[in-house]
Amino acid sequence: MSIATIILAVLAGLLLIATALPYTRIIHGAVRIFEFPRLQMLVLSVLLALAAGVLVPEAGWRWSLVVAFLIIAAAQGFWVAKFSPLGRRQSQRYGGDPNGPNTVSILSSNVKMSNRDYGRALAMAKKADPDLALFMETDEGWAKGLEPLRESHPHVVSRPYDNSYGMILFSRLPFDDVEVHFLAMDKVPSFLVTVKLRNGRHFRLYCVHPEPPVPNADSAGRDAELVKVAHIVVDDGMPSIVCGDLNDVAWSHTTRLFQRLSNLLDPRVGRGFYNTFDARYPLMRWPLDHLFHDDHFSLVSMDRCEHIGSDHFPILFKLALTTTPSAIDRPERANGDDKEEAEDIVDDLKELDREPIGSDWEK
Repeated sequence: MSIATIILAVLAGLLLIATALPYTRIIHGAVRIFEFPRLQMLVLSVLLALAAGVLVPEAGWRWSLVVAFLIIAAAQGFWVAKFSPLGRRQSQRYGGDPNGPNTVSILSSNVKMSNRDYGRALAMAKKADPDLALFMETDEGWAKGLEPLRESHPHVVSRPYDNSYGMILFSRLPFDDVEVHFLAMDKVPSFLVTVKLRNGRHFRLYCVHPEPPVPNADSAGRDAELVKVAHIVVDDGMPSIVCGDLNDVAWSHTTRLFQRLSNLLDPRVGRGFYNTFDARYPLMRWPLDHLFHDDHFSLVSMDRCEHIGSDHFPILFKLALTTTPSAIDRPERANGDDKEEAEDIVDDLKELDREPIGSDWEK
């Protein structure tokens, strides 16, 4: 057996394991992390299939490895294809006035707490000119650095923390009521805000930034927070938007479960990946910063903003609140298995006894 055959066989085995692990549904970062680089593994598998076809001298091994890599590529492609033009879109494109009184623009920006380039973030926000601007990983330094935004966006919900989970929401639109929740852990806030549009109509905005999955810890905190938000949304009944750094990719099992439980739409589906993390490494990027909306909204626009020195790109969404529900396609409704899994996820959260993941990353 040639050296090339041995190397490619080992790589095929590793990729097969990485592809199969997420199907186990084990709630641990060491497993869930393999859901993130599906696009990278798809591209790598195709390149390795080509390499096997050229470099492996033994005919039996050559075709076995080519087939193995193509199976891996197909398995990865199955999950990410719906975000390409091949996917059937969920969100309807709005055909009315893009600046009408029923529209709202929302900026979502994870600033990275240790990043101190406040001026760059402010310049980006001024250029984007959103109605609402959500900033995450904000400590007291960021709260002071973003203070100039109060001049144009006087309605503010602020919970700065030094544990990488602080959040600040600025708005030029008034709030009817504001709730701050700690759905999974202390000092990991989520905001529930009722926003009044320029035409007098209202909608709920849920701002979230749950824990990330990491290889040395469980993902129970993140999964439970998303499940709890989904339950709140589906029980509310008002037009709703969920926005923030979900620390989960758009194609993961947890995010798809969140969509089935909440029945919210993903405007990325059929339109593109809009990768926001990691802004520092072009070859290792995936969509972590999200907006989901119910079918009372239609999509006006969606744009990734310029780099502000963070490990995340900001992303800007603009939606229109319509008078009748409009959706091209919808996620499947939650079934009994989904509801049972959601209950198990919430039960797992009750057994946690640890600090939020990443609380010490920036110290």
